[in-house]
Amino acid sequence: MGSFYVMTWSKELEVAAQAARKAAEVALRMQPGITSESKSDHSPVTPADRECERLIAGILNEAFPDDGILGEEGARAESRSGRRWIIDPIDGTRDYLRGNALWANLIALEVADEVMVGVVNLPMLGTLYKASREGGAYRNDSRMHVSSKKTVEESVLCYSQFNRPERVPFKAQLPDWMARFWAVRDLGGAPDAMMVAAGQAEIWIEPRAAAWDFAPLKVIVEEAGARFLNFDGGSSIHAGNAVVFTPGLEGEVKRLLGLGT
Repeated sequence: MGSFYVMTWSKELEVAAQAARKAAEVALRMQPGITSESKSDHSPVTPADRECERLIAGILNEAFPDDGILGEEGARAESRSGRRWIIDPIDGTRDYLRGNALWANLIALEVADEVMVGVVNLPMLGTLYKASREGGAYRNDSRMHVSSKKTVEESVLCYSQFNRPERVPFKAQLPDWMARFWAVRDLGGAPDAMMVAAGQAEIWIEPRAAAWDFAPLKVIVEEAGARFLNFDGGSSIHAGNAVVFTPGLEGEVKRLLGLGT
């Protein structure tokens, strides 16, 4: 069954990875001295965000003309196939603006509300992560799997948006819970999730983000063996929040979320 899915999604993975790499080349070329403007949600956007989205959407449309497109910077195309590509051309624009290495190109394919293909390219770290549903998760073509740690005392927690503690329903117990971990990190979203997928961390909490932030991460972490839950116990990229975690820490996470075990 695994080989069937690998064959089924091989073209989609190849095209998405190619689009992500080409977008990274454009972003890196435009980066020196680039400026930004603020969007309605006060997040920054640069000419590179828009140019990369145009490039990615164009490559995807040429390869899969019947598929829909949803891009963070406004790219839209109606689907005639029941499939939709979801694009975040530069995830981590603040890092991109400052010359930090933690920005990424995110591309995913959603089919019937399920993410089937995902690519996360971290060009300044020289790392491309990818996965297809039932086809496994890979970092630079090497298979990935989550860690087997079972206690928070030996685990790494990644937590986004320390500056917005009010965005989580479990804020009262969060400080004491965090204090138990072996280490706590905040790399900005995609890098955090990929650390969990690669066995370098055990939990990532994201209090607020959009579907294009989550889409490729979901299939990659799940194919690496992690769980993807919303705060209410669902598992959707459209819910606005997520906790990604290894199976060994499921009880800890569910207790934090008030979901029982």
